Amino acid sequence: MSSYLDFEKSIKQIDDDIANARIKGDEHAVEILNKNLEKEVTKVYKNLNEYQRLQLARHPDRPYAIDYIRSFLMDAYEIHGDRAFRDDPAIVCYVGYIGGKKAMVIGEQKGRGTKNKLRRNFGMPHPEGYRKALRAAKLAEKFNLPILFLIDTPGAYPGVGAEERGQSEAIARNLFEFANLKVPTIAVVIGEGGSGGALAVGVADKLAMMKNSVFSVISPEGCAAILWNDPTKQEQATKAMKITADDLKNLKLIDDVIKEPINGAHRDKDGAAKELASYFVSKLEKLEKLSIDELVAKRIDKILSVGAYEE
Repeated sequence: MSSYLDFEKSIKQIDDDIANARIKGDEHAVEILNKNLEKEVTKVYKNLNEYQRLQLARHPDRPYAIDYIRSFLMDAYEIHGDRAFRDDPAIVCYVGYIGGKKAMVIGEQKGRGTKNKLRRNFGMPHPEGYRKALRAAKLAEKFNLPILFLIDTPGAYPGVGAEERGQSEAIARNLFEFANLKVPTIAVVIGEGGSGGALAVGVADKLAMMKNSVFSVISPEGCAAILWNDPTKQEQATKAMKITADDLKNLKLIDDVIKEPINGAHRDKDGAAKELASYFVSKLEKLEKLSIDELVAKRIDKILSVGAYEE
């Protein structure tokens, strides 16, 4: 059963009417209602505000990393474990083919349904998850495979056990190692990009965001609690924080915005997957023309330019 956000209520009503018309066998009504649905979808999604895009980034039906992997990664083979502690299900690593290109895909996976969410820890990786990502990235480097990072996490897990096993060290290690990988790397925020938990798999030659994704140093609820001592002011915080794809592109903090189907990735998963795969293949073709030294040098220059200020 589909989930609907508050601003999607008009769409839900038409969807319900279409379902009822089909039950009655009224194909003429279905045809008319489908046209009405197209108009309503365009109207609703044409001018979304920042808070509505945040809601879409967290939409329970939005495609997660494994959804994208199953859609466009051919001959996929999963890699498990960090070879030190355990396999963290919040990080998934696969090797396979994207558009005929052999590649490594490393993603953060939230999980769908209560049981799976608990297993995936709601997409919040432990340090062993980030070390698993590093192991997969080093494997890709060894076999000269480009890497696609799929970012979707509310943040790195802050539990006692995670801190005891070196959460901050694992994140810092990834930042250092990924900056110096000798293969092309492309990172895409597909849902939520939560602070260091996202950056730990977000250092890449190209950093892009899906149109309805967000990237922030803290959740809007956390920001509102700190600034106004009122978490319910999350809508105001979302607008002030500039966390949407368009805002971050304008601030030159990301390289590209990947368009989604007009009705959002959650209503057209295949369409969103095609856009993401197409982006990866097109950017990879350009990156592969650079020598290894040029690739790493450009990546370092890009990283160091973020936040740089000149009079």
